[in-house]
Amino acid sequence: MPPDPATQLLADLVRIPSQNPMGRLDVGPAQGYLEGGLTDFLESWLCDRDIECHRRTISQGRTNLIARVEPPASQHTILFDVHQDTVPVDGMTIDPFAALIENGRLYGRGACDVKGSMAAMLLAVERLARERPRGAAAVMLALTVDEEYTHTGSSALAESLPQLGAPIDLALVAEPTRFEIITTHKGAVRWAIEAAGRACHSSTPYLGDNAIYRMARVVTALEAHAASLAASAPDPVLGAPSLSIGRIQGGVAANIVPESCRIEIDRRVLPGESPESARAQATDALRLALDTDQFSQLTIEPPWVQMPALRSTVPTQVLSALADVIESITHQRPGTGGVPFGTDAGPLGQAGVPCIVFGPGDIAQAHTCDEWIDLSQVAAAVEVYYDLARKLPTYL
Repeated sequence: MPPDPATQLLADLVRIPSQNPMGRLDVGPAQGYLEGGLTDFLESWLCDRDIECHRRTISQGRTNLIARVEPPASQHTILFDVHQDTVPVDGMTIDPFAALIENGRLYGRGACDVKGSMAAMLLAVERLARERPRGAAAVMLALTVDEEYTHTGSSALAESLPQLGAPIDLALVAEPTRFEIITTHKGAVRWAIEAAGRACHSSTPYLGDNAIYRMARVVTALEAHAASLAASAPDPVLGAPSLSIGRIQGGVAANIVPESCRIEIDRRVLPGESPESARAQATDALRLALDTDQFSQLTIEPPWVQMPALRSTVPTQVLSALADVIESITHQRPGTGGVPFGTDAGPLGQAGVPCIVFGPGDIAQAHTCDEWIDLSQVAAAVEVYYDLARKLPTYL
């Protein structure tokens, strides 16, 4: 018996590598990185169904796709946003691109985050284009790039929305939430600090200046700053802001006093905080904790991620209608809440678009060594996205 359309499409998507390089410069399409192959497949899939589709280049090998379906007598526009990229496959214990189906699950990189949602959104849009239900919302489908690292795709989308037609009444951003309705999440800012020293032979360390020792003082100061953030007034849903040092590099060999040491920092920001102010706050903490000479030997690099937090402006009646639609299909009433991770909704919300984050799958399976998604949730998501386009205009 052939698989159902949602399962077949999801398998096709998973079999196409679209790994995010996550800052690596030594990999590309030949190694299964970047979204180009998937973008080509998606464009062909949409064009084969006579669905209007346009490319918007973000960077070399990375292209947002924007599709649009407009049923007759449509008065509102809903944005379906789903990202094309996945995290890399390092450490996976299964074939990441085999799309193995077993016990009602499909396994593979991106199956949960977020190609399950992508398959569901594509099939919902296809049905809207085919059936054209009168009075349903127009749907703009944004298939964005680089969500997993620097969100360049969603940031470019947010900037370009005024040129893409009618204003967006509501954005549904796909992430694996088990259909829970996410209205708020943390943002993030990530940057690096480098400490300078002077190299010499380790038998005469007094002739050099050990950059790792310098960085140790920085790490201690940032640890204290992280503790103060953890003790600060928490957001009622998201808790306190946080700071973490996730990477450290320094030195060449054990018998050489190191001339440089570098750390990479992740700071999670709450609604009401800005990535810029959060980074400045950490810099001020270092300036207070270190003496002038110690601070002057630091290079504080510009951030490579500045992801806004989300606090949804979606009206209560829309949230209730969304929950009604989900419950009518899944037979479970979804909760409403927040998550500590960032999404494409950050830049869209900052641009003034009312955003909700939800989708099939469980974040606990995302980025794992044997990533999978429950296929019954993917099938249900097709119906949920389609019904939302039909029913939400009454409440917008």
